[in-house]
Amino acid sequence: MEEKITGIHHVTAIATDAQTNVDFYTNVLGLRLVKKTVNFDDPQTYHLYYGDEVGNPGSILTFFPWSLQARKGRKGTGQGTLFSLSVPKGSLDFWKEHLKKLNVSFVDPTKRFDEEVLTLLDHDEFEIELLSNETDNRTGWDNGEIPASAAIRGFHSVTLSEQQLTPTAGFMQAALGFRKAAEEGNRHRYEVGVGGSGTYVDVLIQPDVRRGVMGAGIIHHLAFRTPDDETQLRVRDFLFEAHHNVTDVADRQYFKSIYFHEPGGFLFEVATDPPGFMFDESKEELGTHLKLPPWLEKHRRAIEEVLPPIRLKTRELAGAKA
Repeated sequence: MEEKITGIHHVTAIATDAQTNVDFYTNVLGLRLVKKTVNFDDPQTYHLYYGDEVGNPGSILTFFPWSLQARKGRKGTGQGTLFSLSVPKGSLDFWKEHLKKLNVSFVDPTKRFDEEVLTLLDHDEFEIELLSNETDNRTGWDNGEIPASAAIRGFHSVTLSEQQLTPTAGFMQAALGFRKAAEEGNRHRYEVGVGGSGTYVDVLIQPDVRRGVMGAGIIHHLAFRTPDDETQLRVRDFLFEAHHNVTDVADRQYFKSIYFHEPGGFLFEVATDPPGFMFDESKEELGTHLKLPPWLEKHRRAIEEVLPPIRLKTRELAGAKA
């Protein structure tokens, strides 16, 4: 198959409290809330998008915050189990001091594939890696608190946990154009497009680990980038003709999406790069209004009555123990 996937577009996960989620990812990690909207399939739930200054594809981390009483998920195989965010080479000392100041525990950096990795947990026990990378030329958001010299650039990689390598790896290679990039123990790294930061998926083989269960603290799906509607349709046609169960194209306002499961059971998405998050807000106003698609606008009042208020830049900053 000709190359149609260029890298990671976004990761979507299940959180508990919306305000705590905003506090952590904006105040602690220094990401920008680029869109405040709702889950189009469940409009009584927020869909919060974080990213760089304009939410470029590859920088986007999104959450469905269910509630403080949300059922806790269980990490296991058939899931995406952690996401790694790229930070500039030499910036991990800044991040260690920053996390200490905010009382967020972390594990001291370790080496993987000759890369330096610092691991922390958020309040919902999401495992997050900050990975020092000297080849990532993307620009981080200089928000006045996290300097540009240390700011998160976007995704470096996402790790899948699987009981077997061949079904998932074979599917990624045949259907999505991934190729083997490296191997270290039970970790197998694949890349797509031009390769490098933002194009990696690590497949971690754990045959003795139970299957995961969806819930709070669990990654819901991983989305890959494709440049336009026409290319996305070619991906869909290929999957359909290869007898994979792929959805119709869904309009997510800021991109269009198709969904399908990889053989291990984890949900994949292919999302278009355009039109982006300035589709309905200016660069200066990104993330400051509750944005609804046209088919939900008539229900705005009822939706706003259900959703809890969200404030930016609150004082309470807390992480879980790593």
